[in-house]
Amino acid sequence: MRKLVYYIGMTIDGFIAAPDGSADFFPVTQDVLDFIVEDFPDTLPTHVREQLGAHVVPNPNFDAGVQGLATYEPALRAGITSPYAHLRQYVVSTSTGESPDPAVEIISTDVAGRIRKLKAEDGKDIYLVGGGRLAGSLLPEIDALVIKLYPVVAGAGIPLFTTDFSPTPFTLTGTRPLQNGTVILTYDRK
Repeated sequence: MRKLVYYIGMTIDGFIAAPDGSADFFPVTQDVLDFIVEDFPDTLPTHVREQLGAHVVPNPNFDAGVQGLATYEPALRAGITSPYAHLRQYVVSTSTGESPDPAVEIISTDVAGRIRKLKAEDGKDIYLVGGGRLAGSLLPEIDALVIKLYPVVAGAGIPLFTTDFSPTPFTLTGTRPLQNGTVILTYDRK
C-alpha cells in the first residue's frame, strides 16, 4: 500500500510559512538544494525541476501530489495551472468549482476517503505538498513525515499542523544534518 508522506520545510519553532503564506525566509542554501535534487527531485515544481536540471531524473519517491488551495494559489497567480506536471495532481478545495487545468483534479468532498482510495492504488507514495490545515485534516491518513528543519525561528506563521488536540505518535527513523545547519528528520507513523 502506498504511503501519504508529508514532506515539508519547517522552522525550529514549528512553522511552515510566514503568516501571509510566504516561505522565502527559509535559508535554502546549496547543500539544501543538492539534497532536494538528489533525494526528492519529485517534490520540486516542474518549472523549478527544469531550472535545476532535475527534469531528466525519474521520480524516485512520488507519482501523485495533494495540496490545499492556499498552497496551489501562488502557482495560479504566476500563471502556472499545473505546477507538478510530473505527478498526478490533486487540489483540495470546497470553494473551487472546476479545475483550471485538466491535469489537476479538485477534491471537494470526502477528502480522507479519496486519499484512502489513492493509497490503495498501485504506485509510488503520495506527496502531501501542504499546507498546515490540510495536513491537520489528513493527520489520521499521514504515514510518514520528512521535515527539513531549518535553523531559523519565525515567531509566528502557519504551523506544521492546524488541527484539534490529537496526539499522534510517530517514530523517528532518520536524521541527516546538512552543512548549513538544516536537519532532515524522517518519521514513520507508529
